[in-house]
Amino acid sequence: MSTEKNGSSNSTTISRRNFSTSEKSEIPPMPWFGMDIGGTLTKLVYFEPTDITPDEADMEVETLKNIRRYLTKNSAYGNTGRRDSHLQMNDVYIGGRKGILHFIRFPTSKMATFLDLAKSKGMATLASTVCATGGGAYKFENQFLQEVNLKLHKFDELDSTISGMEFIDAHNHCECFYWANPKDDSRCEKVPFDFSDPYPFMVVNVGSGVSMLVVTGPGKYRRVTGTSLGGGTFLGLCCLLTGCSSFEEAIQLAANGDNTCVDKLVKDIYGGDYEKFGLHGDLVASSFGQMNSKDRRASVTKEDLARATLVTITNNIGSIARMCAVNEEISRVVFIGNFLRVNTISMKLLSYAMDYWSSGSLKALFLEHEGYFGAVGCLLELMRNA
Repeated sequence: MSTEKNGSSNSTTISRRNFSTSEKSEIPPMPWFGMDIGGTLTKLVYFEPTDITPDEADMEVETLKNIRRYLTKNSAYGNTGRRDSHLQMNDVYIGGRKGILHFIRFPTSKMATFLDLAKSKGMATLASTVCATGGGAYKFENQFLQEVNLKLHKFDELDSTISGMEFIDAHNHCECFYWANPKDDSRCEKVPFDFSDPYPFMVVNVGSGVSMLVVTGPGKYRRVTGTSLGGGTFLGLCCLLTGCSSFEEAIQLAANGDNTCVDKLVKDIYGGDYEKFGLHGDLVASSFGQMNSKDRRASVTKEDLARATLVTITNNIGSIARMCAVNEEISRVVFIGNFLRVNTISMKLLSYAMDYWSSGSLKALFLEHEGYFGAVGCLLELMRNA
């Protein structure tokens, strides 16, 4: 999958290749991994071959068998590594081989622990290359080579995300969905969306920070803008304000909080709706606007603070995304990234905001494998660079 600049410096075309039918003589040695080493979370995609012949099994080294068994028979690795078994994809063809895609994640801050684990499993004895993306592909390049004898082939972060999205959507018919009635808990439901004819659409990739891309055709995209206020901001502020220590803990706190104890609403200023401009009284007018009151600060809970932080970050992302979509004349906006993992609160907020502020002309869409597309794109790139 090569890339060619298409016109402006921000426009990119990814040249396509059929990764499912590559000749076996061209493919790299097992094991096959793709990695996305983000600022907060590292995502790892592992391809487990299921078409191993008896002769191939006899020739396979014991270390390779042990690594496969360890990765596929466990759902947790140490205290922080996790395999998202619900996202597993069976009967996938890559590089002329049939197998299973496994999706694994761990905090990037635990990279030393990951490398120690990989070394203990014998990775250093296998001559192998891993295709990696994200800032960590540069930051940890020397450690990978020194600790486990792995050479990192670095692939552009946005190229890998787009190619990974296209591959997963083509191989998982129920990948895309939206939230119907997001403000009504009694009627809110997750609904499949037919994404077979998607172009043009906008991608909002919410990781530690946020990038927004316009995709106009297969492999054709350009980055239009971004913001530094993303998932890393949410987690960092929550750690400061509440003392939590993980994303999952921050989300759980937010689920039990009330942001209206922290935020100043339109009705707090106008006594109700601001009818002249169609602003409902329950809309946030000033994030954290109540916190200038000593009495309010004394009564607020850490759950309320976590909820207000989540609402603040989500509203900012949604506002920028809506303005970009309107400017680009695009009606479908796809939100991806690990900020959305176990985070239905933000998905529903984005769904409501996009619909409300556009008077129904914009639809917020989501994907099941939200944070793993960069790693999948790297696995595909590995095939090309064999």
